[in-house]
Amino acid sequence: MKDEIEKKSNEALVGLVIIIIILVIGGVYLWQSRIKQLEMIKAQNAIIAAQNEAIMKENANALDALEQDIKNTNTNIGVDTNSIK
Repeated sequence: MKDEIEKKSNEALVGLVIIIIILVIGGVYLWQSRIKQLEMIKAQNAIIAAQNEAIMKENANALDALEQDIKNTNTNIGVDTNSIK
């Protein structure tokens, strides 16, 4: 009877160890997948930041071109505003 109780106790201990090992493996898997997900998000954010910087440079160049056009435009039309009533 004592051998039977020890056998059941050992079986329960083995089952518990197997469950703990499965939980640890699952935890490590989830942890690694979360790290990969965060790395992908960082890479996407870097790409978006580079695209935004390129767009901002393009817009700045367009504004500079417009300002240069305004400076080069002759706005003198030869009308005396004082003579208009």
